[in-house]
Amino acid sequence: MPDDTPQEPLSALDTNPENEVVATSRRPKSRRRAVIEWLVILVVAVSVSMLVRTYVVQQFSIPSGSMIPTLDVGDRILVDKLGVEFGTINRGDVVVFRHPAKALTTCAPPVEPIFIKRVIGLPGDVITSKGSTIYVNGKPLKQTWQTTSPFGPAIGRVVVPANHYFMMGDNRGESCDSRYWGTVPRSAIIGKAFVRIWPFNRIGFI
Repeated sequence: MPDDTPQEPLSALDTNPENEVVATSRRPKSRRRAVIEWLVILVVAVSVSMLVRTYVVQQFSIPSGSMIPTLDVGDRILVDKLGVEFGTINRGDVVVFRHPAKALTTCAPPVEPIFIKRVIGLPGDVITSKGSTIYVNGKPLKQTWQTTSPFGPAIGRVVVPANHYFMMGDNRGESCDSRYWGTVPRSAIIGKAFVRIWPFNRIGFI
């Protein structure tokens, strides 16, 4: 028996055109919002990275063998800047600093803009050497780190000025250091090296 139930016209099944416009108009807005959110995240991440690099921690690569056996050529280290800005520089610290102007004429080229050495003399210290022994204020230097032989040029008699530091490389015979270009002002020191992050098989604190 035929079904006499009235059939709704196909046109009546269509959705409201206004609703379709609203639905489609939301898509580009959501895409724009996602793009803006990612841009904000990117800007914040870059800003934080720059702030950390400028004021907190920075990575450096070792360019020469002057710090062998502690650090080798190509090692990558992290340097703590806050430790210099707000802390104390101690004897035995490994520090990164801007090279003294005199290094341009006393060190073999090429002279890197940034040096890394170990702090041997503090402000007010009297530094001398005899043979392979360094004397600080008349007493042999107590060191807990390894160095290489030969010693290289002797240290005459150096009185470290206020706010200056006497620097030497651990590879003493191959290091162009304070024996050649004098002491380093605190203002030139960038930070303290505290950990090696490359190569992986030598990762560890310095």
